[in-house]
Amino acid sequence: MVGSSEHQTTTHRTSTMDRVYEIPEEPNVDPVSPLEEDVIRGANPRFTFPFGILFSTFLYCGEAASALYMVRIYRKNNETYWMMYTFFFFMFSSIMVQLTLIFVHRDLAKDKPLSLFMHLILLGPVIRCLEAMIKYLMLWKKEGQEEPYVSLTRKKMLIDKEEVLIEWEVGHSIRTLAMHRNAYKRMSQIQAFLGSVPQLTYQLYVTLISAEVPLGRAVLMVFSLVSVTYGATLCNMLAIQIKYDDYKIRLGPLEVLCITIWRTLEITSRLVILVLFSATLKLKAVPFLVLNFLIILFEPWIKFWRSGAQMPNNIEKNFSRVGTLVVLISITVLYAGINFSCWSALQLRLADRDLVDKGQNWGHMGLHYSVRLVENVIMVLVFKFFGVKVLLNYCHSLIAVQLIIAYLISIGFMLLFFQYLHPLRSLFTHNVIDYLHCVCCHRIPQGRAENSEPSFEAETRQSVV
Repeated sequence: MVGSSEHQTTTHRTSTMDRVYEIPEEPNVDPVSPLEEDVIRGANPRFTFPFGILFSTFLYCGEAASALYMVRIYRKNNETYWMMYTFFFFMFSSIMVQLTLIFVHRDLAKDKPLSLFMHLILLGPVIRCLEAMIKYLMLWKKEGQEEPYVSLTRKKMLIDKEEVLIEWEVGHSIRTLAMHRNAYKRMSQIQAFLGSVPQLTYQLYVTLISAEVPLGRAVLMVFSLVSVTYGATLCNMLAIQIKYDDYKIRLGPLEVLCITIWRTLEITSRLVILVLFSATLKLKAVPFLVLNFLIILFEPWIKFWRSGAQMPNNIEKNFSRVGTLVVLISITVLYAGINFSCWSALQLRLADRDLVDKGQNWGHMGLHYSVRLVENVIMVLVFKFFGVKVLLNYCHSLIAVQLIIAYLISIGFMLLFFQYLHPLRSLFTHNVIDYLHCVCCHRIPQGRAENSEPSFEAETRQSVV
């Protein structure tokens, strides 16, 4: 074992919103057999340019600017309701983004008046991006020099289908830059599902009703669509990191491409169906949509109350019970926002220390997609038979079939990812084919069931996103 009083092992379990400050590059591993040593010493990680931080900041600024421009246009044209809803979606997501960055960076316990002021005027992502760029330039200038402060990080890696414990040193500056990356990943989730999804849905609705697409609205919808796609792709990556906290995980280009296609088709088909359904029934569609969202929102709390468990008190050590409750409500709202438009890839458990279910959740995933598919079919049928005044120049049957096919294709890419492209699929006790065989045939062959009986050790480490 490698250990020293000068080095302290980094802990990785604090909360769902502030978890692993992962290093973007995998360490180089010496070809040492895991049987010879308990821990393999990896090379120090390299730092990379924070493209993700720049891209997230660009999306935030672009969507904010285009939303404010459309607010101005709506006000000029005396379209009060359109202006109010556009401004509300922008403000709500922007405020939640500022709170997320403040929470992850723990600014309330630090003396940073400039950062807090920038967050107050909704420009927190900009100042944080500048801080990350400055940190990167400092690392670039000091490349090859050892930092006075380092910490030790340990992660498991799969080498030749064997679990190997890798340990490497992480400099303070690299860890700070990694913290910025994690903060922006969570910020992108908030922006995508609490701001871009409702904004995109509403602007599509306005476009459908008004039968015109001005340049400003088109730009706003493009920014919202890119933000939603990016946030949904990150949703899967963060879910894998959270559920496999002990493993060093890196997704390749093929895996990322599969996730992006899956999420893009899933979300776009779902949102277009919601827009067509709403445009068909107008105000009559509101109770259905609100009830749908409330069921998702209160489901974790109902399970929490039925379990009789106490509220977790280790979300953040400096938080009171009221602060903890506010954080849990915020996480629940985000969870509901994600599940309303796509699968969240996580099952929220408010009574659990980690706030998420780390066990196998094939049933949860299957139930979600089954319910959403039935909902989509019902809404498409409503549009087909009652949406005559919505799209007079297009064949409603063709549109309905295309939307359902797009949603089914997204499910196909999802199954493809879990069956062949998941980075830790070798840890699964059962995979997609096993689950489908069990559902279709209502039984698993006795021989295979006996051979695949997981031990207690395997059960504690296995999890499917």
